[in-house]
Amino acid sequence: MLSKIARQIPPFIVMDILEKAQALEREGRDVIHLEVGEPDFPTPQCVQEAGIAAIRAGKTHYTHSLGLIPLREAIAEWHTRTYNVALSPDRILVTPGTSPVMWLIFALLLNPGEEVILGNPHYACYPNLIRICGGIPRFVMTREEEGFQPQPDAIRKRITPRTKAILINSPSNPVGTILPEASLKAIAGLGPLVISDEIYHGLVYEGRAHTILEYTDHAIVVNGFSKRFAMTGWRLGYAILPEALIRPIQRLQQNFIISAPDFVQWAGITALKESEARCAEMRETFDERRRFMVGRLREIGFGVAVEPTGAFYVLANAARFGDDSYALALELLNEAGVAVTPGVDFGENAEGYVRFTYANSMDKIREGLDRIDRHFRTREL
Repeated sequence: MLSKIARQIPPFIVMDILEKAQALEREGRDVIHLEVGEPDFPTPQCVQEAGIAAIRAGKTHYTHSLGLIPLREAIAEWHTRTYNVALSPDRILVTPGTSPVMWLIFALLLNPGEEVILGNPHYACYPNLIRICGGIPRFVMTREEEGFQPQPDAIRKRITPRTKAILINSPSNPVGTILPEASLKAIAGLGPLVISDEIYHGLVYEGRAHTILEYTDHAIVVNGFSKRFAMTGWRLGYAILPEALIRPIQRLQQNFIISAPDFVQWAGITALKESEARCAEMRETFDERRRFMVGRLREIGFGVAVEPTGAFYVLANAARFGDDSYALALELLNEAGVAVTPGVDFGENAEGYVRFTYANSMDKIREGLDRIDRHFRTREL
């Protein structure tokens, strides 16, 4: 009855963990959430007010399928200001979130059997987005001591005549590490189209993130408002594409999505133009939590070979506590009341690791890690 792809798509394990945690909470259990990658901050006040004002002004209709021109202009200006990259608004497609735009990109590019190269570990949904569009994910196994970032030479060895694109993510989910500038330059010169997921740009705590567009125009950038601006529920993302790909992807958007929500796009303009001070405050708070979490995890006995410097994740080596990350996550949830994400959600190369997010208050992070520490001390007796 079900299609082959529907039968084969695996669950998004972090959502399974979240839902198990919510079931425990309904039973009266106190659970600390260190699993879901979602800012715990409210959307900046100025953005909230802009969205409400847009609704009251009647901005509740379809828009241009590429997105509101003032929003595309604001996105282009932000990229020019941030990266010193000249960018035409005509190269931007605005979508209801970054997951839909990833699907549109793979639908645009892939014929059955064509390949996309990506690192392992990787964001859990990447391979499924590739497969549902008929493509084949080809993995580059990365190394803990290199921050689990794919190396250009390893990518080069995976390129074949069937390679359609290289997918990178920096700062990365689930690791939080950043591709060095030299690696970005080298990947840009390998030949295939580069798809650069830059959703965590703006959440960098040491150095700075570079956009792939600094090194090549033979690339697609994916970005959005969810993480940096604490707008996950608003569902607003975008892609920057080579000019030749804009009309074809616009046709896909027109048929399958139509447009991003009108009033949300107006709120996005305010986010880009008026919320920098609030975003800086959130970034400073994330950084404080990051430094605390890395140190405390090491005290407990987890391994963190390369400290994350972006996003809000730590992928910690849990070898001391077991080699089955899903079983370990369930143990910590059921026995310690702490929800974490098993590494296996991000590929077989992350088995034996656990992802923690510091997108929660310092009090909750401290209590959650203390619970885990107490659990392991009791367990070892």
